[in-house]
Amino acid sequence: MSRSSKKGPYIDPKLLKKIARLTPDNKDPIKTWSRASEISPEMVGVTFAVHNGKDFIPVKIREEMIGHRLGEFSPTRKFVRHGGKIQKEIEKKEEEKK
Repeated sequence: MSRSSKKGPYIDPKLLKKIARLTPDNKDPIKTWSRASEISPEMVGVTFAVHNGKDFIPVKIREEMIGHRLGEFSPTRKFVRHGGKIQKEIEKKEEEKK
């Protein structure tokens, strides 16, 4: 369920302060744990380091991301791969062909 339209989008107040203090020559990513914060137009062009529970994932904000949440671009689970022995054999054969 989405947030009520009368409340407006949720953006962490500390995050807004950090964006306001940002200077144009500073290219360091802004560290944040606020995955629930919605991306607003002021954030375009800024790089965030979004925490995924273990590491900080760098996310450069583009115009297409407006309206989405920061957490959507920082996956919390690492995909290893499908398959087992059979998949390994197939990959090994493909490497030998190259």
